[in-house]
Amino acid sequence: MKKEILHYPQLDTVLMVEEFIRGNSGEFRKRQLWENLPRKMMYQTFCVIFDYLFSSGKIVADKEGYIVWIWNPAIVKKYMSKKYLWLRK
Repeated sequence: MKKEILHYPQLDTVLMVEEFIRGNSGEFRKRQLWENLPRKMMYQTFCVIFDYLFSSGKIVADKEGYIVWIWNPAIVKKYMSKKYLWLRK
């Protein structure tokens, strides 16, 4: 089921959430992250950003619900340079 999004977050807001999660990886659960962000935002906006980060493979939740940053551009670049690997679209 697709959600109807009335307002998409601005890029600076997405980057702020990414940076906060990266800096606090494994310390907070989803709601705790939202409550401790440097700038306040509506929870619905946070959920849009969170869903994007989760679906793009930048974050995961461990078995206890703590959010962990897993995206590593250096590793992606390393594997993308291998001739026997390719990106599936």
